[in-house]
Amino acid sequence: MTNDTGKSNDFDSTNLIYFFLQKRKPLLLVAFIAALVSGIVSYVIPDRYKSTVVMFPATTSSLSKALLSENPSAKQDVMVFGAEEEAEQMLQILNSDEIRTKVCDRFNLEKHYNIDPNNKYKRTLLYDEFQNNITFKRTEFMSVKIEVLDVDPALASKIANGIAELLDSTTTRMQRERASKAFRIVENEYQMKKADVAMIADSMSKLNEKGMYDYESQSSVTSEQYAIAISKGDARAIKSLEEKLKIIARYGSSYLAVRDNLTLQTKQLNMLKNKYEEAKVDAEQEIPHKFIVNNAFPAEKKSYPVRWVVVAGSTSSALLIAIICIIILDSINRFRKTEKL
Repeated sequence: MTNDTGKSNDFDSTNLIYFFLQKRKPLLLVAFIAALVSGIVSYVIPDRYKSTVVMFPATTSSLSKALLSENPSAKQDVMVFGAEEEAEQMLQILNSDEIRTKVCDRFNLEKHYNIDPNNKYKRTLLYDEFQNNITFKRTEFMSVKIEVLDVDPALASKIANGIAELLDSTTTRMQRERASKAFRIVENEYQMKKADVAMIADSMSKLNEKGMYDYESQSSVTSEQYAIAISKGDARAIKSLEEKLKIIARYGSSYLAVRDNLTLQTKQLNMLKNKYEEAKVDAEQEIPHKFIVNNAFPAEKKSYPVRWVVVAGSTSSALLIAIICIIILDSINRFRKTEKL
């Protein structure tokens, strides 16, 4: 009889309902305490308000390619939204130390988050608070969302909009460093080519002064006139034309070389001029790198904490831990009883 009673008190994993009914008093007590404590804690947690900026990345970052390029295949539409690659690039920039540092400094977040300025880990604590309250994520529509949580709704919206502004300035700064170096290289080549063309043009001017203007037409016309003068026996004309033929013979080859070189160098100069103008635009002009869908505004309703979620989650967690502890204790008691028998 005693053995049957002992067996009936053993925990049976197939009879959970009986188990919970048997342990209902301690479980209800745990649930009540957990709900009470979590309810008090949820009211102690300060309310935080969320502000959000939604934006699409732009595909075009170069004004010269978008507006000045003569190659149709190289042109880019400044009105097209970026895709996955551009969204990932935007997220990488938003998560950069440069933007994080600028945001913290601009809005004095160290003081706002009540971080001790004398703490040797103050920067780490500041960045931890930053990551806890400010998030960047890509949406399913390939846009990028900036979310800011803060106890001050007005500050939350200012931070969100400020980060969107810093995205442009940071991206421009990164691209301008490269564009400025490229512009200096192109500018140097352009100025050198201008000097070369000017030097060749000067050589051409000297040949013009010596009577060389157009080798082909001059040699053809002069030779024809010389033949006519010989046939007529015009000694004066023959002497004059012989002088012209000597000039053509002496400077003709130089004229052809200078002319062909001037044509080639002028063509290269025009190409460099186009590159110079494009590089100058990229180095000096700015273009937005995003399309703003929604600007942030001060929230009228708090987003965190959601008290019923805090209470429900804490109570559920406490009950789960209590059940596990009861099962472990029950198993230990059964093991001890078995050892005594």
